[in-house]
Amino acid sequence: MPQPDGDLPPDLWTRPRIAAALATCDMATVIEGVREARGWSQGDLARAVDYSQSWVSRVINGQQALTVTQVQDLARRLAIPLHLIRFTGTPPRDGPAPKGVDGTKRRDFGRAVAAGALITTVPHPPVRNGEEHAVNETTAPALRSITGGQRRMDATSSARHLLPSAVAHVHLSEHMLTNSRGTPFFTELSAAASEARGFAGWLHADQGDMGSARMHYRTAVVRARQAGMRLLDVYMLGSLAAFEIDTAEDPELGLGLVREAEHVLGPAAHPTARAWLNCVAALAHAGTGDAHAAVHSLGQADREVARPGNSDPPWPWVFAFDEAKVAGYRALVGVRLRQPHNARAAFAEAFGPTSPSAKQSAVLQVELASAHAEAGDVDEAFRLAQDALTTGVRFNSERVIGRVRSFRRRYRGPHANCVDALDDRLASLMTDLSATG
Repeated sequence: MPQPDGDLPPDLWTRPRIAAALATCDMATVIEGVREARGWSQGDLARAVDYSQSWVSRVINGQQALTVTQVQDLARRLAIPLHLIRFTGTPPRDGPAPKGVDGTKRRDFGRAVAAGALITTVPHPPVRNGEEHAVNETTAPALRSITGGQRRMDATSSARHLLPSAVAHVHLSEHMLTNSRGTPFFTELSAAASEARGFAGWLHADQGDMGSARMHYRTAVVRARQAGMRLLDVYMLGSLAAFEIDTAEDPELGLGLVREAEHVLGPAAHPTARAWLNCVAALAHAGTGDAHAAVHSLGQADREVARPGNSDPPWPWVFAFDEAKVAGYRALVGVRLRQPHNARAAFAEAFGPTSPSAKQSAVLQVELASAHAEAGDVDEAFRLAQDALTTGVRFNSERVIGRVRSFRRRYRGPHANCVDALDDRLASLMTDLSATG
């Protein structure tokens, strides 16, 4: 009979054959590896995944291509971490698809389930003689309080100024985690390292360093799972999903990560976690053009923030997630779905008494500018873009500046003086950067 999920060998995902299969989306090999590791027959495997034995046999033999939904379903049922699966490269137009992948779906498949490089474990550097530092019950809380303080400072500080200390803090957290192996403090220090990694990912994304951001976010997921803390796992998975959706502009991939986070979260969780994850899902759905699913997710978020007990955010959330935050996501969804009037109404609610930090406000301003441009209000659109650019330059935020550039590239409306003014300013900014670079 099928064994429970916990009986999978902990090193399964790093074994060369399975690691190579995960890295190339060879689902036939991955599924067969799980079957062998559990000592299952094909019948046992079929019962575990709730498919027929003949269908399972065709999958394992590479005769049955899988759809996106089937891969996600199999990963969930077999405890295959979705964020480890990577679709590397696109085959020639008329060439063969990777084993087990539907050739007609390969582009969507890659976006939906590819979470990048394999990161089941991140090696800890050896501790040299004389470098041992004792850890105790105060070490993890101290490290976490530093990360929390840095996250609060991000609201009013340049990411460029915060980044060196945040990266140094990552190194310190990892060093302390290494020293905690074999102690009762390893779990808590894994959580502290996860938080430090997640914040470093956020700062790197703000500076436009996508590779470093993705590396830190993925390692944050690994550390959260070492800690065995469900909310932290969900927070880091959701943060990686939000990065892929909104910064890397890959909503299909982000949606796959959201699905995994929902599975980890389970049905009973703090309203903040559920509301936030529903908002991230709504943004992903909007990015894929699924208006019905986006609206449904936003409705779920509204119900969660209205539940009793949502006023105090749970760790690792630092700030409350309230109606204004949901309105901000509703506005973003409206822009993605090209519904400018709905977007502008939601932006008015999002910029209420609990409006976000200056940098986050600037990001929303660019989105609001897009809504105004879509509605034909060109002067207001470019005024908002100019204001956002001012904030982006003041905080040296490539996240904000890049969005203003993207807004200008997408604009196809009538020519006007305000358009020329933004063009001149962007050109001047590029000249200044070239001179200082």
